[in-house]
Amino acid sequence: MQVGYARTSTADQLAGFEAQKRDLAKAGCEEIFSEQASSVAQRAQLDNVLKFVRRKDTLVVTKLDRLARSTQHLLKIVDALEAKDVALRILDFGGAEVDTKSPSGKLMLTMFAAMAQFEREMMLERQREGIHKAKQAGKYKGRAPVSKGKVEQARILGAQGVKIPDIAKQLGLGRSTLYRLLKEAKPPQY
Repeated sequence: MQVGYARTSTADQLAGFEAQKRDLAKAGCEEIFSEQASSVAQRAQLDNVLKFVRRKDTLVVTKLDRLARSTQHLLKIVDALEAKDVALRILDFGGAEVDTKSPSGKLMLTMFAAMAQFEREMMLERQREGIHKAKQAGKYKGRAPVSKGKVEQARILGAQGVKIPDIAKQLGLGRSTLYRLLKEAKPPQY
Protein backbone atom coordinates (compact mmCIF):
# COMPACT_ATOMS: atom_id res chain seq x y z
CA MET A 1 0.00 0.00 0.00
CA GLN A 2 1.19 3.51 -0.79
CA VAL A 3 0.69 5.82 2.21
CA GLY A 4 1.19 9.56 1.80
CA TYR A 5 2.34 12.26 4.21
CA ALA A 6 1.80 15.97 3.47
CA ARG A 7 2.96 18.90 5.61
CA THR A 8 3.25 22.65 5.49
CA SER A 9 4.68 24.82 8.24
CA THR A 10 1.75 27.24 8.44
CA ALA A 11 -1.92 27.43 7.59
CA ASP A 12 -1.07 30.28 5.17
CA GLN A 13 0.49 27.75 2.78
CA LEU A 14 -2.89 26.36 1.72
CA ALA A 15 -2.13 26.13 -2.03
CA GLY A 16 1.05 24.14 -1.40
CA PHE A 17 -0.75 21.94 1.10
CA GLU A 18 -3.52 21.12 -1.36
CA ALA A 19 -0.97 20.52 -4.14
CA GLN A 20 0.90 18.01 -1.98
CA LYS A 21 -2.29 16.07 -1.21
CA ARG A 22 -3.24 16.13 -4.89
CA ASP A 23 0.19 14.85 -5.97
CA LEU A 24 0.13 12.10 -3.35
CA ALA A 25 -3.30 10.93 -4.51
CA LYS A 26 -2.11 11.03 -8.13
CA ALA A 27 0.91 8.90 -7.12
CA GLY A 28 -1.46 6.18 -5.92
CA CYS A 29 -1.60 6.80 -2.18
CA GLU A 30 -4.59 5.05 -0.65
CA GLU A 31 -4.19 6.81 2.70
CA ILE A 32 -2.88 10.35 3.19
CA PHE A 33 -1.86 11.79 6.55
CA SER A 34 -1.53 15.57 6.57
CA GLU A 35 -0.80 18.36 8.98
CA GLN A 36 0.18 21.98 9.19
CA ALA A 37 3.03 22.17 11.68
CA SER A 38 6.60 23.40 11.79
CA SER A 39 9.23 20.76 11.14
CA VAL A 40 10.66 21.35 14.60
CA ALA A 41 7.30 21.00 16.38
CA GLN A 42 5.84 17.75 17.64
CA ARG A 43 4.07 16.36 14.58
CA ALA A 44 1.22 14.06 15.57
CA GLN A 45 0.37 13.02 12.00
CA LEU A 46 3.98 12.06 11.27
CA ASP A 47 3.93 9.87 14.37
CA ASN A 48 0.58 8.44 13.25
CA VAL A 49 1.76 7.60 9.73
CA LEU A 50 4.92 5.95 11.06
CA LYS A 51 2.74 3.79 13.33
CA PHE A 52 0.23 3.09 10.53
CA VAL A 53 2.55 1.79 7.80
CA ARG A 54 3.01 -1.99 7.66
CA ARG A 55 5.37 -4.49 6.09
CA LYS A 56 5.78 -3.96 2.32
CA ASP A 57 4.05 -0.54 2.42
CA THR A 58 5.69 2.54 0.94
CA LEU A 59 5.62 5.93 2.66
CA VAL A 60 5.34 8.63 -0.01
CA VAL A 61 6.18 12.34 0.37
CA THR A 62 6.33 15.00 -2.31
CA LYS A 63 9.65 16.49 -1.17
CA LEU A 64 12.25 15.60 1.42
CA ASP A 65 11.83 18.79 3.44
CA ARG A 66 8.17 17.91 4.06
CA LEU A 67 9.33 14.86 6.03
CA ALA A 68 12.55 15.53 7.94
CA ARG A 69 14.22 18.58 9.48
CA SER A 70 17.81 17.27 9.30
CA THR A 71 19.92 14.42 7.96
CA GLN A 72 19.94 12.84 11.40
CA HIS A 73 16.15 13.08 11.66
CA LEU A 74 15.75 11.63 8.17
CA LEU A 75 18.05 8.70 8.89
CA LYS A 76 16.14 8.00 12.11
CA ILE A 77 12.87 7.91 10.13
CA VAL A 78 14.42 5.70 7.43
CA ASP A 79 15.76 3.31 10.10
CA ALA A 80 12.30 3.10 11.68
CA LEU A 81 10.76 2.41 8.27
CA GLU A 82 13.37 -0.22 7.40
CA ALA A 83 12.75 -1.97 10.73
CA LYS A 84 9.13 -2.36 9.63
CA ASP A 85 10.16 -3.35 6.06
CA VAL A 86 8.61 -0.14 4.70
CA ALA A 87 10.14 1.79 1.79
CA LEU A 88 10.32 5.58 1.41
CA ARG A 89 9.46 7.25 -1.89
CA ILE A 90 10.12 10.93 -2.58
CA LEU A 91 8.27 12.19 -5.65
CA ASP A 92 10.37 15.30 -6.34
CA PHE A 93 13.96 14.91 -5.31
CA GLY A 94 15.69 17.63 -7.28
CA GLY A 95 13.86 16.68 -10.46
CA ALA A 96 14.15 12.93 -9.88
CA GLU A 97 12.13 10.41 -7.92
CA VAL A 98 13.85 8.41 -5.18
CA ASP A 99 12.72 5.09 -3.74
CA THR A 100 14.65 3.47 -0.88
CA LYS A 101 13.74 -0.03 -2.09
CA SER A 102 16.97 0.03 -4.10
CA PRO A 103 20.54 0.45 -2.80
CA SER A 104 21.13 3.35 -5.21
CA GLY A 105 17.97 5.04 -3.90
CA LYS A 106 19.26 4.76 -0.33
CA LEU A 107 22.63 6.17 -1.37
CA MET A 108 21.06 9.12 -3.21
CA LEU A 109 18.77 9.85 -0.29
CA THR A 110 21.61 9.96 2.22
CA MET A 111 23.86 12.11 0.03
CA PHE A 112 21.18 14.62 -0.90
CA ALA A 113 19.89 14.83 2.69
CA ALA A 114 23.40 15.73 3.84
CA MET A 115 23.68 18.38 1.13
CA ALA A 116 20.24 19.79 1.98
CA GLN A 117 21.20 20.06 5.65
CA PHE A 118 24.49 21.72 4.69
CA GLU A 119 22.64 24.29 2.54
CA ARG A 120 20.17 24.98 5.37
CA GLU A 121 22.99 25.54 7.83
CA MET A 122 24.73 27.88 5.37
CA MET A 123 21.48 29.80 4.89
CA LEU A 124 21.07 30.17 8.67
CA GLU A 125 24.67 31.36 8.95
CA ARG A 126 24.08 33.99 6.25
CA GLN A 127 20.89 35.02 8.03
CA ARG A 128 22.75 35.45 11.35
CA GLU A 129 25.42 37.52 9.58
CA GLY A 130 22.76 39.71 7.98
CA ILE A 131 21.02 40.27 11.31
CA HIS A 132 24.35 41.13 12.95
CA LYS A 133 25.15 43.70 10.22
CA ALA A 134 21.65 45.17 10.44
CA LYS A 135 21.98 45.51 14.22
CA GLN A 136 25.32 47.28 13.82
CA ALA A 137 23.74 49.66 11.32
CA GLY A 138 20.83 50.28 13.70
CA LYS A 139 18.30 48.84 11.25
CA TYR A 140 17.39 45.73 13.22
CA LYS A 141 15.61 46.34 16.47
CA GLY A 142 14.25 42.85 17.14
CA ARG A 143 10.91 42.14 18.69
CA ALA A 144 9.37 44.86 20.85
CA PRO A 145 9.64 44.00 24.56
CA VAL A 146 6.52 42.96 26.45
CA SER A 147 5.18 45.90 28.43
CA LYS A 148 5.85 46.04 32.17
CA GLY A 149 2.09 46.32 32.67
CA LYS A 150 1.50 42.96 30.98
CA VAL A 151 4.28 41.36 33.01
CA GLU A 152 2.76 42.71 36.23
CA GLN A 153 -0.72 41.59 35.16
CA ALA A 154 0.63 38.10 34.39
CA ARG A 155 2.33 37.95 37.78
CA ILE A 156 -0.87 38.97 39.58
CA LEU A 157 -2.97 36.43 37.66
CA GLY A 158 -0.42 33.72 38.44
CA ALA A 159 -0.54 34.62 42.14
CA GLN A 160 -4.33 34.30 41.98
CA GLY A 161 -3.93 30.71 40.77
CA VAL A 162 -4.79 31.28 37.10
CA LYS A 163 -3.07 28.64 34.98
CA ILE A 164 -0.27 29.64 32.56
CA PRO A 165 -2.16 28.65 29.36
CA ASP A 166 -5.12 30.79 30.47
CA ILE A 167 -2.90 33.75 31.33
CA ALA A 168 -1.10 33.45 27.99
CA LYS A 169 -4.39 33.39 26.09
CA GLN A 170 -5.85 36.29 28.06
CA LEU A 171 -2.77 38.49 27.55
CA GLY A 172 -2.00 37.40 23.99
CA LEU A 173 1.41 35.97 24.84
CA GLY A 174 3.10 32.68 24.01
CA ARG A 175 3.42 30.26 26.91
CA SER A 176 7.21 30.05 26.62
CA THR A 177 7.42 33.86 26.61
CA LEU A 178 5.18 33.98 29.67
CA TYR A 179 7.28 31.41 31.55
CA ARG A 180 10.44 33.38 30.72
CA LEU A 181 8.90 36.69 31.78
CA LEU A 182 7.59 35.29 35.06
CA LYS A 183 10.97 33.72 35.82
CA GLU A 184 12.69 37.06 35.19
CA ALA A 185 10.08 39.13 37.08
CA LYS A 186 10.98 40.29 40.55
CA PRO A 187 8.62 39.38 43.39
CA PRO A 188 6.12 42.12 44.27
CA GLN A 189 7.15 44.80 46.75
CA TYR A 190 4.40 45.25 49.38
